[in-house]
Amino acid sequence: MSFFKRLKESIATKTEAVTTVFKEGLTKTRTAFVERVEELITRRKKIDEEFYEELEEILIGADVGVSTVMQLIEELRVEVKKRKIEDASDLQPVLSEKLVELLKGDENPGLQMADSGMTVILFVGVNGVGKTTTIGKLAHRFKSEGKSVMLAAGDTFRAGAIEQLEVWGQRVGVEVIKQQAGSDPAAVMYDAVQAAKQRGIDVLLCDTAGRLQNKTNLMEELNKIFRVIKREVPSAPHEVLLVLDATTGQNALSQAKLFGEKSGVTGLVLTKLDGTAKGGIVIAIRNELNLPVKFVGLGEKMGDLQEFDSEQFVHALFAGLIQKEEQQGEA
Repeated sequence: MSFFKRLKESIATKTEAVTTVFKEGLTKTRTAFVERVEELITRRKKIDEEFYEELEEILIGADVGVSTVMQLIEELRVEVKKRKIEDASDLQPVLSEKLVELLKGDENPGLQMADSGMTVILFVGVNGVGKTTTIGKLAHRFKSEGKSVMLAAGDTFRAGAIEQLEVWGQRVGVEVIKQQAGSDPAAVMYDAVQAAKQRGIDVLLCDTAGRLQNKTNLMEELNKIFRVIKREVPSAPHEVLLVLDATTGQNALSQAKLFGEKSGVTGLVLTKLDGTAKGGIVIAIRNELNLPVKFVGLGEKMGDLQEFDSEQFVHALFAGLIQKEEQQGEA
């Protein structure tokens, strides 16, 4: 059975609504990346050095990241020799297969939840990446699963951050624990953990600052928050999610490196993936940092924050090719 066929069958077991969100959300990347690969394959029937060079350019253009591209091209060369592939069109499924492998990694991408009692999830990332919106959408998701949720407004330095979180709290119908602007974020976290414990809350979602106006180092501030949370709930935080804006491409990768090394990040959320042709950044980040992508933002609506699924991602990219293969099979 061909790889595309297997991919289509594994997608068939998943809900059509999710498949559609992935397909629509990745339209720009599909146009910039896969259609260019198709064009290259149609133009160059033979796999030679020039073919690899052009493929390299396309992958780098989709922000797959230089070291990941080099690794990918090397693996393709090995497969081409091993499978004795001569026709360029036979390379597409091999490329898709490699992408799924790269995106999957070893870990289970699902969220780590507390075995019993309250789950605490901390959100980190620079300003403007869609952190507050992600928290709001995730609160909506948990609530629709029947869990009780509370939000902690720990970004006390950015103008309007507390109000923005409150708006999401009202929209979703969950309580927001806050203090005045400029107050100590760790104190807000302490209040939030206490309140969540008293009310028997299932999930506490904590916002943190993306930048500090004062001279304190941001990472020191985050460590202080960690210590406060751990003291109150020893197994927490259960997840530290770094929120990145996919439209910033390689810049998102450098942010991930900075935060990943310093703040104990356990997973990534990539927002605004629908607004960029550089969706390849998901592959670069996943491969270079070995951090699982937990969620992706594929649109404006509440339900457009989706759990990341490597098969859905690659299926959405290669949807046109899969359809073409089916049509040829029927002809």
